[in-house]
Amino acid sequence: MSFAGVSVIADGRLRQPWAVYPGTASRSGYHLLVVEGHRWVLDIYPNGKYPESAGSISIFLVLLDEQQIARPVKVCFDFSFIDEVEVQAPACVRATEVCEFSTDASCIGHSSLITREDLEMSGHLKDDCFAIRCDIVIADPLAPFIEVPPSNMRRHFNKLLETKVGTDVTFMVDGETFVAHRCVLAARSAVFMAELFGSMEEGMTDNVIQIKDMESSIFKALLRFIYTDSWPKMEEVPSSMEVEGDVQEITWLQQLLVAADRYDLQRLKSMCEEQLAGHIGLCSVTTILSLAQQQHCSELKEACLEFLNVQSATALQGVMSTRDWEHMSTTYPCVLNKLIAKLASRV
Repeated sequence: MSFAGVSVIADGRLRQPWAVYPGTASRSGYHLLVVEGHRWVLDIYPNGKYPESAGSISIFLVLLDEQQIARPVKVCFDFSFIDEVEVQAPACVRATEVCEFSTDASCIGHSSLITREDLEMSGHLKDDCFAIRCDIVIADPLAPFIEVPPSNMRRHFNKLLETKVGTDVTFMVDGETFVAHRCVLAARSAVFMAELFGSMEEGMTDNVIQIKDMESSIFKALLRFIYTDSWPKMEEVPSSMEVEGDVQEITWLQQLLVAADRYDLQRLKSMCEEQLAGHIGLCSVTTILSLAQQQHCSELKEACLEFLNVQSATALQGVMSTRDWEHMSTTYPCVLNKLIAKLASRV
């Protein structure tokens, strides 16, 4: 029998996948599984394990460490072809019969999962290969099979923003009106807390808060992050960003970072820094470095300086000959000093 791989599963997650595949001459194979401290093997016989199952696929789940367990292991498991997603849901697996693996019964499965003829006529066979999935749930006899659904708070808050139900504050940004919920904004931003429930009352006119020096699309992205805590997409191009390619995205990211800093949304600010770090290039490094210095983004500034540190003399000369660099070095001489120190250390 040919060894076909090993997978380690702990805390419900695949920790160590590794696989090799038997050659075309092999008629059977097995895959080793380690699930929550138990070692399992999948025995697969493409030509059947027993004489009566010849011409069929036989597959069995085998408990290897049955000699070391103090009591039988109760398991719900099911075999399926890799593309049969409709039967692979956790609820479907838990609905299968509970099987006991012990020293007396360490191997349970199907002697005839599917005939070779049916397999060849199905869509499961691709390039003379098929993949079988085994879903395993260790049945705890002391706890019922209760599946806790994943959190959907993000979706609910996003719906609250989209439907505008219960909104109680209005913003005017670059000629566009936005409505939101005071409690949500205040809970997410200390600046909004002070503005909406404190003594700031910035720009309040007829119960409408005027937001100056910000594009409407940036404020829209800001609200989306506040309600969902996820990265907002650049859905539209503001009038001030009508440029092509990478420059457009960099400009949007820079403005969003400034807005995040303005409203003390540190997670969004860090996300913008991460995105901008991926856009550092000879044409963009000066503006990104200036922004990093201005907004106290130490890691982004270091990324820009390191980028310049590894450039050739010709490339550096090209960057430093621009008007943007002249303005940046004059405004922030400390940045230029740090770069000089870096360049000196590599000599």
